Amino acid sequence: MSDSLHLWMRHEARPTERRAPLTPEDAARLTAAGIRVTVEESDRRAFPLTAYTAAGCATAPTASWHEQAPDDAYVLGLKELPAGPGAPALRHRHIYFGHAYKGQAGARELLARFTAGGGALLDMEYLTDETGRRVAAFGYWAGYVGAALAVLHHRGALTAPLLPTDRPALDALLAAGAHPADPTTALVVGALGRCGRGACDALVRAGLEPTRWDLAETRNIDRPALLAHDLLVNTVLTTTPVPPFLTKADLDDPDRRLSLVSDVTCDVTSDCNVLPVYDETTTWTEPVRTLREGERPLDLIAIDNLPSLLPVEAATAFSAELTPHLLRLAEWDGVWARALHTFEAAVEAQEAPLDQ
Repeated sequence: MSDSLHLWMRHEARPTERRAPLTPEDAARLTAAGIRVTVEESDRRAFPLTAYTAAGCATAPTASWHEQAPDDAYVLGLKELPAGPGAPALRHRHIYFGHAYKGQAGARELLARFTAGGGALLDMEYLTDETGRRVAAFGYWAGYVGAALAVLHHRGALTAPLLPTDRPALDALLAAGAHPADPTTALVVGALGRCGRGACDALVRAGLEPTRWDLAETRNIDRPALLAHDLLVNTVLTTTPVPPFLTKADLDDPDRRLSLVSDVTCDVTSDCNVLPVYDETTTWTEPVRTLREGERPLDLIAIDNLPSLLPVEAATAFSAELTPHLLRLAEWDGVWARALHTFEAAVEAQEAPLDQ
């Protein structure tokens, strides 16, 4: 491995983000391979800075990447970059979840910043193998937490604000409310994927055997069957628009039993949103929003960084999947080449005249 490769792991700007894309143990694998790793100071990250220095990493002040990271460094992160008026052009190659390719809010502005600065986005959502399968994902833990929060709210045991925890503590809460005679019915859509498997595991831990739908069941949605469940956990991630699974008209169906939707995917501002029944995600401070009141209320949980509530477990699993590909970053193998091609295609599409 070339010792010229430099990874700069930034502090996360989002106040509720506790994860890291790279753990100290995996950082040690990179430094041992001759890769330079710089880690910004952070008062939020679940892993102490001293563990990274022990792994051979250099350190830098919080949020210093724009001013101090060398032009040829890869800036590694997870969630959104600081934006808004005066946000600088982006000259580095950034590896993070940009959420910029499916018409999301702010996508055009973000891509324009990369174009202005000459940088590139290597979006983690689009790091894929030859078959199109993502090589690193937080999906399992997103699904697990999303389903767990749904159960806890349904049982009246969800408290706010939400706080990061660990799996044993979360599992204890789920088990505490389990009862063999619990009549609650739960549906997981996308049950065979990473995220869906996590959701199903959490529901089973809570003493519920979920209904499991995947591609076969979602080609033509059985809407009455969907509405006949108490809980709906959506874990479907699509990159092309499909007919919605739930519409606002369904919320007013007189036969609706559904009382809680947990949207793990949170494609709320995207053209690919399969649950166009809300227009804003929920938060750690206010994790639940009521969509319908009255005799048949319907609540929503739609938190877009669910795995950060189990930061150590989620980051450890993700880092283990990502690190082998970071070790091959200098070789510019197929995973990274495909990610760059996706970015370049998105920029080209944005710059194309509207009449084409």
